[in-house]
Amino acid sequence: MWFKHLHLYRLHASTAIPAADLEAALAEQAARQPGGSEARRLGWCPPAGRAGTALLHELQGQRLMTVLRQERLLPAGVVREEVEERASDIEAREGRKLRRQEKQEIKEQVYEELLPRAFIRRQKVDLWWDTRRDLIAINSSSRKRAEEALDLLRETLGSLKVTPLATQTLPMRAMTHWLSDDQARPADLLLGDQVELKAKGDDGVLRARQVDLDSDEIQQLLAAGRQASRMALEREGQLSFVLHDDLALKSLRFSDALIDEAGEIEDDGDAILRLEADFMLMTQALADLIERLIEWLDGEAQHSTTQGVA
Repeated sequence: MWFKHLHLYRLHASTAIPAADLEAALAEQAARQPGGSEARRLGWCPPAGRAGTALLHELQGQRLMTVLRQERLLPAGVVREEVEERASDIEAREGRKLRRQEKQEIKEQVYEELLPRAFIRRQKVDLWWDTRRDLIAINSSSRKRAEEALDLLRETLGSLKVTPLATQTLPMRAMTHWLSDDQARPADLLLGDQVELKAKGDDGVLRARQVDLDSDEIQQLLAAGRQASRMALEREGQLSFVLHDDLALKSLRFSDALIDEAGEIEDDGDAILRLEADFMLMTQALADLIERLIEWLDGEAQHSTTQGVA
């Protein structure tokens, strides 16, 4: 139970929903096997996996839920080969070339026939709801997958007013400033060893790993007009991460001290206790980081509109 990547969202005009009511709503949208004609299905599953049955874990206002994404894998090449074979048989039998519309109809028929026999890929996406701060964070490297999880939560609750977390100062501007001026860096923020620099023109993107970000080479690139679109950072004693220009936090790595602290908590071999202990320590560190991140970026931006209102 240690998140790897986070996309952050702000809840607007949120109304507190009791944990019991929320869990009942989650049960209405619980994960189940996709039907034969379904290419994809999302539903809620126990965060503890086989160790538990609860769809919701809540501790001190911190809620943990897990989306199970099931998708049937039907390679396009397999469909294409079957369509070509059937089309060739018809053309040979009838002595004519099939029209595009006829081939499209064959493709749809092949897809419908093969889909129920396709393998199913399962992926889990954890959702953390901080009810104290009206924040939702989704543990996924993909913004698209995060939005899918939000869509499921919206469907589960009936409505959800939410926007991606945004700050007064854009992350790209702040990262570029921190990189070019060491005096501008927050006292509790350390630079890591990787960066992505974007050019204003058509010179593309430059990615550097395991480099000294204070080196002359990096400073020369900044002087030439490049800006930092992602950068490895560390909050000393807590965790390291890569900040992206959309405020996503990726490649999260929690400090050894924090992991050791979690390991010292007695769980008597109970997987649920272990999950909840890790979750509480992790969310405390992440909540502190998010609050500091907003401060580093000169406060949260105000939104005049919201997205995802059902």
